Order: sequence, then structure tokens, then C-alpha cells
Amino acid sequence: MAKLSKKQLHSSTIEEKKYNINDAIDFLKSSPKANFEESVDVAINLGIDSSKSDQNVRSATSLPAGTGKPCKVAVFAEADLAKDATQAGADIVGMEDLADKFKAGEIDYDVVIATPDTMKIVSPLGKILGPKGIMPNPKTGTVTKDVGNAVKKAKAGQVRYRADSNGIVHGRIGDLSYSSEQIKQNIETLLEDLKKNKPASSKGVFIKKLSLTSTMGAGIEIDMASLNF
Repeated sequence: MAKLSKKQLHSSTIEEKKYNINDAIDFLKSSPKANFEESVDVAINLGIDSSKSDQNVRSATSLPAGTGKPCKVAVFAEADLAKDATQAGADIVGMEDLADKFKAGEIDYDVVIATPDTMKIVSPLGKILGPKGIMPNPKTGTVTKDVGNAVKKAKAGQVRYRADSNGIVHGRIGDLSYSSEQIKQNIETLLEDLKKNKPASSKGVFIKKLSLTSTMGAGIEIDMASLNF
């Protein structure tokens, strides 16, 4: 396992080796600062064949320190469940009126939640919400009767992930202002959740590679042995 030298910690690039998670975070934190709050992001290469439907990896988990990003939540619900969503902090709650907003391109939301009985309204929005990664789905807990709890989780920093066509999960796991321990805990929590969602048909090494980067920083491959999950 390679260890970052003091010179490397203050360089804009690093060698293509695997680094201890603590050294990698130190590198990101010691890099030249941008004039805005930078996020910390991960890219996780999975041992799956994304062309096979039974190897799709998609879920959601709550990070101990949250993602650091304010979350705007839209909810499709009515009657008492609509009240629950509003009380839980949803930014907008509606039915056909909300669907019309989305059809008009007014989609300034990070998470969309729907109750099962509203899917007749939501399903036709798949071509609009799907490409943005916010189409309600039972696997991510966004199609549920417990809308109040779903809204609270989203607001508290729940991260939703989905492997792309190359079998890679991308995600924001905090801000550069987070402590090293918070960043590490968030990464380990995400990895634990990924392990739980390993497809039964996926053989061999499941979590193959993890790279860490900040908004303006260099990408660093992490030595998996330096993480606990």
C-alpha cells in the first residue's frame, strides 16, 4: 500500500497507486481550496454485468454525517398521507398539478416520492424523471405509504445510488469541510449497503475498486484494506 508523502499531499496530481483512506482524505483537504464548498465524491467499480437485468444494483442508505447537500423533496400523495409528507418537511406535495409541473419542465427537486396508489399518475412521467435519476422506485424506498418517514430520511442525508452501464456507482458522500472520520464513516456505510445488495448471480469480487475525489481535486484510488466494511 502506497503512502502519500508531504510533497504529494501538496501536489495537484498523484501517482496511480492505491492509497490509505486517511492519507487520501488528507490529500484532498490539503489541496488548493476553491472559492466554494467542495463536495467529496466516490466512484465504486462493481463486479457485475450491467447488461443483465438480474445484476442491476440500486438502493438507498442513510449516511451517518449526511451528504452535505440540501435536499428538495417532491411528493405525490393525497389526503392524510399528503399531510404527513408536508409535516415531515416535503418541499411540495401534489397530484395531477405536480405532474403538470414536471411535464412543463419544472423539476427542481432532488428526490421524488410517491404513494403506491399515485403511480397511475407518476408512471407516465418515467421518460422525464428516469433520465434525471429521480423516478420513484420501491427499491430506493421512494414508492411507499410511509411518506413521512421517507421524506425525513431524504432530508437527513439519505443517498440513493444506482450502478451505471459500466457497473460503476457514483455518489456524493459529504463535503470537504467534514472531518476525516465523518468522510470515512460515510464511505464505509455506503460500502456496507452495497454488500447487502450484491446480486446473487454476481460472481467473484463484487467491490473491485473505489476512487475518491473532491469537486476540484484529483482522483485517488483507495486501498480497500484501509476501510472497515
